[in-house]
Amino acid sequence: MSDTPVSTPVSFAEFPAVTTAEWQARLTRDLKGQDPATLRWPLPDGFSVEPFYHRESLAALGGPPAPLPHPQTPWLNVPVINVPAGDGRAEIDRAAAALEKGADGIHFVLTETGSFAVHHLAEQMPLATTYIGYTVVADPDTLLTHLIDTAPGTALRGFLRFAPGTVPEGAELANYRTALRRCISLTTGMPDFQALAVNGAFFGNRGATATQQIAFSLNTAAALLAELPNDEISLDQVAAAMHLHVVITPSYFPEIAKLRVLRRLWATLLHAFDLPAALNQCLRIHAATASWTQTTLDPHTNLLRHTTEAMSAVLGGADSLSVAPFDSLFAVPNDFSGRLARNLSVLLREESGLGWVQDPAAGSYYLETLTDQLAQEAWGLFQRTEAAGGLPKVRAQVLDEIKQVATETFRRIASGQQIVVGTNRFQNRGEQFSFNPKKLLRSANFDVTRATYPTEVLRLATALHFERREKKSKRAAVVLLGTNTNQVILDTFLNMLLPHERPEIAASHPEGTLSLLYSSPEEATLMYATPEQFQRFARFIYQIPTEKQVFIPPTLLSSDMPTLQEAVRVFGFHEMKVQGYTTEQVLDRIQGR
Repeated sequence: MSDTPVSTPVSFAEFPAVTTAEWQARLTRDLKGQDPATLRWPLPDGFSVEPFYHRESLAALGGPPAPLPHPQTPWLNVPVINVPAGDGRAEIDRAAAALEKGADGIHFVLTETGSFAVHHLAEQMPLATTYIGYTVVADPDTLLTHLIDTAPGTALRGFLRFAPGTVPEGAELANYRTALRRCISLTTGMPDFQALAVNGAFFGNRGATATQQIAFSLNTAAALLAELPNDEISLDQVAAAMHLHVVITPSYFPEIAKLRVLRRLWATLLHAFDLPAALNQCLRIHAATASWTQTTLDPHTNLLRHTTEAMSAVLGGADSLSVAPFDSLFAVPNDFSGRLARNLSVLLREESGLGWVQDPAAGSYYLETLTDQLAQEAWGLFQRTEAAGGLPKVRAQVLDEIKQVATETFRRIASGQQIVVGTNRFQNRGEQFSFNPKKLLRSANFDVTRATYPTEVLRLATALHFERREKKSKRAAVVLLGTNTNQVILDTFLNMLLPHERPEIAASHPEGTLSLLYSSPEEATLMYATPEQFQRFARFIYQIPTEKQVFIPPTLLSSDMPTLQEAVRVFGFHEMKVQGYTTEQVLDRIQGR
């Protein structure tokens, strides 16, 4: 006789059914005359979330949708390990240790491919049984050739993502078709290795809305499906080799819906190309916590963001997940933050049981409606982009649309409309940085594309200025705050003033110019300059010859005070005027002094 308990239907018959009209009446009563529409949550995707949903919501969708294809086993815990130029032996050893301490796989992000110690990799992690992802910026087929030559006859497990710098893969195919086709050919017959990435993370980490991430990912996939097949590589092979890379932000329910929409619309895209429905069942989604929402200020708050991001990813149906260490923006890899990041998936899987249910959002009035709305918006944007010529033709338009959304996010954070705990709300005014702000601002690796960067760089630059003033340093500095960041500064500053204190202020500086902070022991001045003026200024300070065409200036430039003062004058920097307030007063107020 089986000890398995017999399940019985769950019934709440003792509770009377409540209609939508009754809920609305109760809502109106509790609001005491306020318009219930004020409870709607407007999303940047162009529609609003209602304050409550009822069974009629599913009826409006034509009944409860069928559960979406979902991983048959819990997601894989796949930490990211960045490999600088060199053979990467130390990073390979660190990856092997992570596998012994709870990781299910590893994602290597390689600076270069030619010198990567693939033989050492195969010795430490058997390629036939270890799930390994590789992100490369050049020569993806060369890396795959080395891996296959190292372990002949071995079917690899994992994925390859070719991320050639400033464009998503599908936005610039002409230069890469041959390499990508070779990657597909080399891995045909390896069902557990996807060699072609649809890099939605490219859009998400630049501030794109969920709708844009979905739509532009589908446009990328459509470009790959249209351009890569030839006499040797079939359309089916291209589709089977593809997988999705996405990033997850702290917007909990919309991010769950985003992954569900990707699975739903992926099936629609394959159908449009007359591909078999079975390929949709094979879609793998690799999710990662977003760098776009990470902060350097009060960095332990990143642990909270990463937790909600990870939950959204696995509840939405991610097959694998990478959680970044909370201090990855400024700290070298370390055991403490690495262990916390690695164990987050372990806790969600082993203690919270989030991998026990297939498509746990299925049947939810709210999430099914949100999934449907997001799918309609994303498919509409996908179709409009394709009608305009698709990728790569409309690459500039796509990037411009994302930039507009990102700029609006900067504005919302500056004005306090969008709260970032620890950065623009509930700041730790007495925070002692666990990093060197000067070194961080000078680092070429400091991520200046994040949502909170304009707020952070102002705080860091201001801290350095006050430190320079207290020490009576004989040097001065110019800090690059970003494009049009002076307007962000003004929004933040004016938001702190009482209405009668707010001056009439003209435009902070011409459109497209760069915001700068000039700092000396004597004064701090907000300035602006064109990108060309700043480039010439930086070349002069660092004595970079004009024949060196590629030069990316650091965020922080310093020199002796007379030299810097004269250079600022000669290269035509202009002061940003705040009527009635000096830069010092503006910075003091923003910093809570």
